[in-house]
Amino acid sequence: MAKNPAQAYGNNKITTASPAELTLMLYEGAIKFSNLAMMGLEKGDYEAVNVNIQKTRAIIVELTSTLDHKYPVAEDFQRLYDYIFALLVEANMQKDKELLERALDELRDIRDIWKQIMSKTKGPQVYLDT
Repeated sequence: MAKNPAQAYGNNKITTASPAELTLMLYEGAIKFSNLAMMGLEKGDYEAVNVNIQKTRAIIVELTSTLDHKYPVAEDFQRLYDYIFALLVEANMQKDKELLERALDELRDIRDIWKQIMSKTKGPQVYLDT
């Protein structure tokens, strides 16, 4: 069966991405699903809110599981991911727009910092786990 060209492109993009690019994709996905949850809140579509917050939480779990704790900065990321995860849980339980917005702000900040790091380390391949 032939693949959809867009799907094939997306799969290729993932399989050829560097670890830093994959991390950026995870941040982008978390922001996308949080935005969809926010839209669900605004429309009163609580099923969409729940589904998209669950997707965002799954991404946070994935980001947490990839932390390399031999580096001290991993503890800082762990605390930040735990905080975002807790915000998402509370936002989902209470259907609270303000809590979801705080989680979104944190995700956007991390994504923007990650992009800056990536742009400063372009050139020779940089491996963060050596």
